[in-house]
Amino acid sequence: MDVGMITAGFSVQIANEIDPTACKTYALNHKSCLLIEGDLDQNLEKFNGISDIDLIFGGPPCQGFSVAGKMDLKDPRSKLVFSFLDVVRRVSPNAFVMENVKALGALEKFSHIKQEIISQANDMGYRVSVIQLNAKDFGVPQSRERVFFIGLKNGDHITLDDFEQYCEDAPSIREAISHLGAAGSVTNPHITNAKITIAKNPVLRKSAYAGMLFNGQGRPLNPDSWSSTLPASMGGNRTPIIDENHLYDYGESWVEKYHSDLINGKDITTLQVPKSLRRLTIDEAKIIQTFPEDYKFYGTQSRIFTQIGNAVPCKLAEVVGAVVKNKLDNKVLKTTRNEYKSDLFPELM
Repeated sequence: MDVGMITAGFSVQIANEIDPTACKTYALNHKSCLLIEGDLDQNLEKFNGISDIDLIFGGPPCQGFSVAGKMDLKDPRSKLVFSFLDVVRRVSPNAFVMENVKALGALEKFSHIKQEIISQANDMGYRVSVIQLNAKDFGVPQSRERVFFIGLKNGDHITLDDFEQYCEDAPSIREAISHLGAAGSVTNPHITNAKITIAKNPVLRKSAYAGMLFNGQGRPLNPDSWSSTLPASMGGNRTPIIDENHLYDYGESWVEKYHSDLINGKDITTLQVPKSLRRLTIDEAKIIQTFPEDYKFYGTQSRIFTQIGNAVPCKLAEVVGAVVKNKLDNKVLKTTRNEYKSDLFPELM
């Protein structure tokens, strides 16, 4: 998110991260920023006395709310959305942006969490908008749905209309990464060695790029479309799959032919996965998340994949930052706390 917010025109002064490897990556790329390392709850006092801040932004861990995880409200990471708000309370910025998985904003089982977030922010004088966005609608070659809680102190609020001017067609996987060349080449040097084998009991869907055709949960990507959501569990057999012949040579898609053979009941008992099929590399995943190509990552390949998969696409963060900055640049008279609540939760009046 820092990369996108900086591109949108913000200067990041202070950051917090608990993961030691991610801290080293952050320090490599953001040398002028004060990085507070460790558990946010154990470092809250360090935010006391900070003033004249326009924006606090962040993405508290989402595992407790994610459909990719156990969706466990008892997960201690779930309460970090309120630790985030505690930082907002201490610093009192002009605006805040809190990112999380779509489920936190969309599912009824989390509605009380969503309402409590908004209620606490209202009590601090913020008018909150809950905005759900898909990265592919803003030039990111990946379908990645996320929710953003955006609070403004100047009395204004944000709607989906504010994002329309930033809508942009997503490039295809081919357009995004083919310039890197084959995995293992000088310009795409990292290879993901996780093997690809045919699933013993394939799960078929209408599309060849859905279902479960291969071992693990890494699905094949269609070079002529955008990527599915990149998970933080990449690095092994959950890493997405690409067909180099299809990607670089515009050859026939082996995945689509195999899917067609399965649908038509053909005997595939002796079929072997061709060498042209391989897992996505970290350099390609970095581009799909719209990191700058010169962005440096610290750690093993597995830890780098985790950092990439945990990230908000830089270009999506830039759009959110640009919308917020536009609002902050427009001076609007403050409204009262009751008016905020009447917009979103009239039952709280």
